[in-house]
Amino acid sequence: MRVLFAGSPGIAVSALEALYRTDQCTLAALLTNPDSPRGRSGKPEPTECALGAQRFSIPVLKPEKLDSAARDQVAALKPDLLVSFAYGKIFGPKFLALFPMGGINIHPSLLPRYRGPTPIPAAIINRDTTTGITFQKLALEMDSGDILLQWAMDLDGRETTASLSATVAHKAAELLPGVLRDMAAGTLEPQVQDHGAATFCPMIAKEDGLIDWSRSAAEIDAQIRAFDPWPLSWTMHGETELFILEASPLDIKSENSGIGQVLGKDRDKGILIQTGKGVLAVSKLQYRAKKALEWKAFLNGARDFIGTRLG
Repeated sequence: MRVLFAGSPGIAVSALEALYRTDQCTLAALLTNPDSPRGRSGKPEPTECALGAQRFSIPVLKPEKLDSAARDQVAALKPDLLVSFAYGKIFGPKFLALFPMGGINIHPSLLPRYRGPTPIPAAIINRDTTTGITFQKLALEMDSGDILLQWAMDLDGRETTASLSATVAHKAAELLPGVLRDMAAGTLEPQVQDHGAATFCPMIAKEDGLIDWSRSAAEIDAQIRAFDPWPLSWTMHGETELFILEASPLDIKSENSGIGQVLGKDRDKGILIQTGKGVLAVSKLQYRAKKALEWKAFLNGARDFIGTRLG
């Protein structure tokens, strides 16, 4: 079968590579988002999937919209199946009609939980104990298609979005060839989702990273891990924006301290900050436009930090 792969960010690169290498299909092309400005220079750069596809001799399509011109490009490739993983656009009925075998979407959650664009941060910020991957049939309503395969994993409560994305990327690539094989053999038995049990996760904005010190240390820790590597979690130290990059919650009480107060330091855990419940031990932090520093090095350059109040 000829497969068009639709994907944009780094989490989808391993699946793209798996499709190229497997003998279960022929990778007809990559469909990805257009180049966009990145970094301090603001120079337009290709998506991570587009960069990954440079190793393969396949066409790379980067349409702004999935309009008639884009459909004509895809139709000329004569694809049988669409495989999508974090592409970033909604497929309409005219586009899906181009694929005789329909489409498969790879979604990094156990659907119907966390339909939407941010299931990995959602699982972390909600302190879930399990998550997983769902292979589903593409449907017109987002993430509502029948389930073809699910894989579940336990979470230990120290994952970041970066580390969990890497795990999901590897496992999705490992499972994908088998899904294609079973689909071609007709042995998959799609299961209708329980739509009444569906939950949704929204887009994340930079403003979501602002730390509310009145929340518990465990909640703030989960936020820090969920927003690594973007948008990161931040607070204000005076007039300066301060990113809290790594931390851990401590279930201890402190007397006569205000929320956001920098209490002191623990030689093993880091800088201690009072929250609405418990203390957050910060081990890595960074002022805007400065280097990220381990806590001891940070305090060497900010000797008046202890005793101040953040937020």
